Amino acid sequence: MTHNPRPLVAGNWKMHGVRESLGEVSEICAAVAGGGAGEAEVVICPPATLLMAAAQICAGTPVTLGGQYCHTQPSGPFTGDISAEMLKDAGASYVIVGHSERRFGHNESNASVREEAAAAFRAGLTAIVCVGETRAEREAGHALSVVGSQLAGSVPKALSLESLVIAYEPVWAIGTGLTPTPQDIAEMHRFIRGRINEQLLGQADKIRILYGGSVKPGNAEEVMGVEDVDGALVGGASLTAKDFMAIAGVYR
Repeated sequence: MTHNPRPLVAGNWKMHGVRESLGEVSEICAAVAGGGAGEAEVVICPPATLLMAAAQICAGTPVTLGGQYCHTQPSGPFTGDISAEMLKDAGASYVIVGHSERRFGHNESNASVREEAAAAFRAGLTAIVCVGETRAEREAGHALSVVGSQLAGSVPKALSLESLVIAYEPVWAIGTGLTPTPQDIAEMHRFIRGRINEQLLGQADKIRILYGGSVKPGNAEEVMGVEDVDGALVGGASLTAKDFMAIAGVYR
């Protein structure tokens, strides 16, 4: 299987950021435009309140934007929600779906994540579908089976190869400073690519699989150098241009 997709580094700002934070977006755009991420694609996923303003800053630069969640419906009586079409209209090209903080904090099931990914495709967005096991599941030896079930249930049957990214984020590593060993990451990414290859009839070499979970400047080169890792979904370290570009700069 030939595997040489363009690397992707995405920053998930989560519930952080006010208008003052847009200065970081400007710095990231300038750094990427100057070659600071090499050939890698760079995506920033700020809170929805900043999307339109960030889109104005990113216009004409190589940096693209993403949302952090989308409702399954294009519109309707869903107070407080946001649709994939709204994200697209605000300037997004990507949307994160199925992040563990949504799965556990908002009781999102594999089925709902699958519907969100389908909504993203409907609106012309690329879905970053997140999967990952808890610490208890890994220690019990169930990491592969858990992630396999998430893949089977969360990835729509009818999909566009160009509109899907998988992000492996072990739940126990998110925001904890802990990371799996390079061997564990390689095993999981190889497993994910194999499963996706079955679903896509041998075309998984075209799908980018990101690693997420306490990615920071100090471990980025090691983690992103692991076989079958096509980039990173970065959390806290994406909030400052300096740290985020230190990670994206691995691909210079």
